[in-house]
Amino acid sequence: MNKSKDNDDLALFAELTKGIKPFQQNKRHFIAAPKDRKIIEEKEQQLHADSYFSDTYQPLLPVNGPMKWARDDVDNHEVKRLRRGDYVPDLLLDMHGMRQTEAKLELAALIQACIKQQSHCCCVMHGHGTGILKQNIPMWLAQHPHVKAFHQATKEWGGDAALLVLIDIGDQPYRR
Repeated sequence: MNKSKDNDDLALFAELTKGIKPFQQNKRHFIAAPKDRKIIEEKEQQLHADSYFSDTYQPLLPVNGPMKWARDDVDNHEVKRLRRGDYVPDLLLDMHGMRQTEAKLELAALIQACIKQQSHCCCVMHGHGTGILKQNIPMWLAQHPHVKAFHQATKEWGGDAALLVLIDIGDQPYRR
């Protein structure tokens, strides 16, 4: 009984679809190439770059004298070497004329570029005066997990209009 019902159903289906022509495929289906894990991680870091920097966080920064900061695990001798100019920055970021949102993204991109290129030191030029960037850049740098220390740059690299930043790139030895 079950088999005859199936045969009847098949016959009915064949009768109903007798004059129908099947569609021809006229579109191409492209299969996306699998993305490399490194590329995916880099894009995720770029997307989350803004999350490193909060405008409400206020680290303990000097009010008078040169702008400087160091993580607790960084030796004071490293900050002194940074101040003297023993570290030569491999990358330079000029932030003149940038808005805060642009500056945050560029700052995060600079730090990621330093890590990728195994560069321990970079220079961030924020400009003279008492502008918003000059106030916020040290606060943002102090929040980033890969920033070990920063100090007001030497005259050669911009003086009080710039900061030399020491980046934690992992287990690689310091390169001067």
